[in-house]
Amino acid sequence: MPDLRPLALVTGASGGIGGAVARALAPGYDVLLGGRDAAALQDLATDLPGARPWPVDLTDTTALAEAAAGIMRLDVLVHSAGVGLFGTVAETPAGTWRQQFDVNVVAVAELTRLLLPALRTAGGHVVLINSGAGLSALPGFASYSASKFALRAFADALREEETGTGVRVTSVHPGRTATDMQRGVAARFGEDFQPERYLRPESVAGAVLLAVTAPPDAALTDLVLRPTAS
Repeated sequence: MPDLRPLALVTGASGGIGGAVARALAPGYDVLLGGRDAAALQDLATDLPGARPWPVDLTDTTALAEAAAGIMRLDVLVHSAGVGLFGTVAETPAGTWRQQFDVNVVAVAELTRLLLPALRTAGGHVVLINSGAGLSALPGFASYSASKFALRAFADALREEETGTGVRVTSVHPGRTATDMQRGVAARFGEDFQPERYLRPESVAGAVLLAVTAPPDAALTDLVLRPTAS
């Protein structure tokens, strides 16, 4: 119906970047808050009129299909859920590689596949929160960077495949961001966690909002953000 507000789905909404993206979108969209922590999602929904929890394990293909089945029209899909597992090639077993790709790539591809009809109906927008690690690889980041390189390839292929359908695709590559994941990275590599030198989650959310509110004749395909203090 023309009087209905547009609908957005944000995965990883209980995380730092995902939560900031949900807050940035809430003034203009009804927001489905994706994640596994139902209580945290409900708390966030209480603060955002028009938002509601969408709890699902993205790696459970049956549950994912059931959760996506009721979405007939979708204006924005933001993939913010992800896992960061770090270590050298020598110390990273096959299970870690599989887990990293399952969450960061396979789950993204499957949810996108399920929701493509709804996105095409709306002429919607897919935004993938990638990483600076999806542009260059550092020691100790092998499996994580490989998954993010794969995520970038997925986005590039999807963009080309959906040319002419009205679906736009944007990859967002933030550098170090003040989140719990970055805190874990700092601890893993014996560094100080310095949030004042990192991007704020709200800055990454601002890039997402910029992408999805771009005029119809403009496609922001790749956005790279770096902390000015680094």
